[in-house]
Amino acid sequence: QLQLVESGGGLVQAGGSLRLSCAASGRTFSSYAMGWFRLAPGKERKFVAGISGSGGSKYYADSMKGRFTISRDNAKKTVYLQMNSLKPEDTAVYYCAADRLGQVSYVDYDYDYWGQGTQVTVSS
Repeated sequence: QLQLVESGGGLVQAGGSLRLSCAASGRTFSSYAMGWFRLAPGKERKFVAGISGSGGSKYYADSMKGRFTISRDNAKKTVYLQMNSLKPEDTAVYYCAADRLGQVSYVDYDYDYWGQGTQVTVSS
């Protein structure tokens, strides 16, 4: 069992930055692949970024490449999402998720555990 708690969301102006954190509880955090997804009003939940258990492999949605960076600290059982050059269209609730099979997936139904989400609002 893994519990996930996101933090770090907020209101930021376009062009600004935020760093989201996702703290996990559980004994085998490093065995989980982790993903970040976002849900914008009126849209489906979409993949943002993913990272392997070791942190050695990282994956991004095309629209986030070069602006967002995913990382993890297994000693702290935390995964991060650094978001730079934010745009109004990045406004969404951001969720972290864990895949107990240790495989990064671009689809949300492959993930086993989810946090409650954190709101990111980017003003123009």
